[in-house]
Amino acid sequence: MKKQNKILALVVIGMILLTSGCGSDDYLKDENGNILVNEVTGQSVQKNILCQPEKDSELYKIYESHSDQLSTPIEELPTCRDFNLTSNPYDGLWQALLVRPLAFLILQLGYLVGNFGISVMLIGVLIRVVLLPLSIKSMRQSSNLQKAQPEIARIERKYAGKTDSESMMAKSQETMMVYQKYKINPVSGCVVALIQIPLFFAFLAAINEVPAIFEGELFGMHLGMTPWKGLAEGQYIYIVLIFLIVATTYISFKNTMKQGQNNEMMKQMNFMFMFMIISISIASFSLPTAIAFYWIVINGFAVFQNFIIKRILAKENNQNSKIIDVKHKEKKEKKAKKKKEVK
Repeated sequence: MKKQNKILALVVIGMILLTSGCGSDDYLKDENGNILVNEVTGQSVQKNILCQPEKDSELYKIYESHSDQLSTPIEELPTCRDFNLTSNPYDGLWQALLVRPLAFLILQLGYLVGNFGISVMLIGVLIRVVLLPLSIKSMRQSSNLQKAQPEIARIERKYAGKTDSESMMAKSQETMMVYQKYKINPVSGCVVALIQIPLFFAFLAAINEVPAIFEGELFGMHLGMTPWKGLAEGQYIYIVLIFLIVATTYISFKNTMKQGQNNEMMKQMNFMFMFMIISISIASFSLPTAIAFYWIVINGFAVFQNFIIKRILAKENNQNSKIIDVKHKEKKEKKAKKKKEVK
């Protein structure tokens, strides 16, 4: 168990290191070295973008006046409508494998449906659908873990207070035997959550690097505006956005926390998830509205998806219980019949 936790921790650290170097914090700066902020949206101005902003916009003027900081002059970039996967020079695996394909999909679908906010949400749902097999596997792991809890609790009680290496090894072996019996792999239950980390940062990078996305609007909210800027301007609809981010994150994480019943594990998960919820809640004030829509939709979809999967698994468990009961009844009847024949 400890070995698997170490592996999981290493995977998480690797993901964070990968995403922290994606260039999303590379912004234009003024003469004093301060990061330039778009006064319209409150968003820090990304240094490298994939396509041109609208030529009559304030954003275009900002890039034009700071062209010396750009790797590609603003006038040489394609318009967002003309952007494709080969429009710009290759600049790393992160951009080539995740950011550019996501940006291309958001743009193409956005022009098709007529709104980039809807496009971001639809792609978020599509990703959750693609990850559905992994989500089902994760839920099965959760169900199997709950079935195994009585046996795991018995092992915990058996070795309570014992710290010698021989006891710890025996405890680990017995625990692994229970995991094998119920086909449990603790690490596999976190796969979907781990995949979501780089995807979130890739979406954020794509949105920041495509001006057409954060120049749009949806439900009366500017896709590039931060809730903090919107509230400062008296647009209190952004309170609803913050509430939905916190609520859907909390419910989604709460469902995930039900994977285990071990008290020590639950304490660790409670601390981790409360820390994540508080962090996301604070961060949501300074993130673009477009990424907020993405986050709300994928968490809302996950809650609905988990509800459906749980019902399906519950039916499967009931059917399996009935089959076991029938087999047990048949065995009893056979034993009773043999006793009669012997008499």
